[in-house]
Amino acid sequence: MHFTKKSIAEKRKDFANNLKENKLLRFPGAYNPLCAKLIAEIGFDGVYISGAVMSNDLGIPDIGLTTLEHVSYRANQIAKVTDLPSIVDADTGFTDCKKTIETFEDFGLAGCHIEDQIDEKRCGHLDNKELIATDEMVKKIKTSVASRKDKNFLIIVRTDANIVEGLDKTIDRVKAYEDAGADIIFPEAMSDEKEFEKIRKNSKIYLLANMTEFGKSKLLSIKELKNLGYNIVIYPVTTQRLAMKNVEDGLKSIFKDGHQNNIMDKMQTRKRLYELVEYEKYNTPDKKITDFKTEGHE
Repeated sequence: MHFTKKSIAEKRKDFANNLKENKLLRFPGAYNPLCAKLIAEIGFDGVYISGAVMSNDLGIPDIGLTTLEHVSYRANQIAKVTDLPSIVDADTGFTDCKKTIETFEDFGLAGCHIEDQIDEKRCGHLDNKELIATDEMVKKIKTSVASRKDKNFLIIVRTDANIVEGLDKTIDRVKAYEDAGADIIFPEAMSDEKEFEKIRKNSKIYLLANMTEFGKSKLLSIKELKNLGYNIVIYPVTTQRLAMKNVEDGLKSIFKDGHQNNIMDKMQTRKRLYELVEYEKYNTPDKKITDFKTEGHE
């Protein structure tokens, strides 16, 4: 049970309409549904669901080992807890773009992105990636577009060509992907403002910028990206990195000190957690769930 107000169709329509307003939409990554609720509460425009984060969560590298079944199930759990549109990383399409698009659409997503790497893909900010041919990717895009039922389910196409073939050939791919019917282009691993700008000058449709940390791209501000003409920015692994660093530091402290008294200020309080999961909304006329004292929970 989740106390959301908007239907899946309404969330998709919101996403499509917001893109038309010529503002930069901010989509932080959610590594679980609770994180998505926090993203919504703070006021962001949408939720991003990263394939790398799902791989990390399973304790495996981001090299194409996850399945459509796993990713769609987890994406649905995340997407349904807020009224924000959610977009998901579909890697290379899980070998069947038609099934992938149909699944994510049925599971409540507002869009997904597919990329032009081979199926044994790797993180977009690593070296030695391998690409499929442009015409093969064009076929995938056309299949994806034809497979959706709701026109507001947006097909985002990521190209990893920049660090494989160079910027000029990346632009050639961008143009081909646009002609194939992509709604949004995601140019991966742009190094700096000049490369982001060159893509913008050679693209006629919406653009997504990836501001992942510790990668090949310079981290640009909202103002800088908006001035460059980008429409969406994602922070795919940021929340997971923040959480795991804090968990690691906390566990080391407990191991060293034998207690957690020194790190209580680093923790989310019980009171704050209960606010986020909306405890009080589960009260009914017949049963009051919040029949406990809150003193000391701060």
